This record gives sequence, structure tokens and C-alpha cells, in this order.
Amino acid sequence: MATATEPQATGPGTIEKGTELSEQVLQQVKESQRSAIEAVRGFMESVDEALPDHEGGPSKRQEIIDSALQMSQKLVKTEYDFLTSVVHSAGEAVTGARKQP
Repeated sequence: MATATEPQATGPGTIEKGTELSEQVLQQVKESQRSAIEAVRGFMESVDEALPDHEGGPSKRQEIIDSALQMSQKLVKTEYDFLTSVVHSAGEAVTGARKQP
């Protein structure tokens, strides 16, 4: 029985399982991004209905929309950083699995 510090046994299917897991993570991220885009779109439509655009200087409507866009940019960056970390970790795990006797 392997302990937390011992390497797991690797077989020919390890890389395929890693690839399948990576594809699942990518699909979930893609669905999450679509949901985020739809949420921002719905939010902006609600703002447009509640606060119609008025000609002139900066409006409260524009401040709210700018804030929402900044929030969504931060969300996308966080998701990107997470995905990069997952891919990096998976790469290290596969490389380590290949080095095991």
C-alpha cells in the first residue's frame, strides 16, 4: 500500500487518464467562461433597462458597467491563473511518472 510520500504505481494508462482529466478540466472552464459571459451580458442588459444612457458627462450607468467589466476581467484572469497552475501540475506529474522505474 502506497503512503502519501511514496510515488503511486504508474502504468500505460496513466498518461491517458491525465489527458482525459485535462480535457474535463478544460471543458468545465469553457462552460464556466460561457456562464460568466452570459451573466455579464444579463447584468448589462439590466443596467441598460434601469439606467438609460443619457448624453453628456460620465454617468452612474457607465461607472456601474465599467466596474462590472473590471470584475469580469479579474474573474477571467483568476480562471486563467488556475488553469495554468493545473496544466503545470499535470505536466510535472506526467514527467515524474515517466521518470519512475
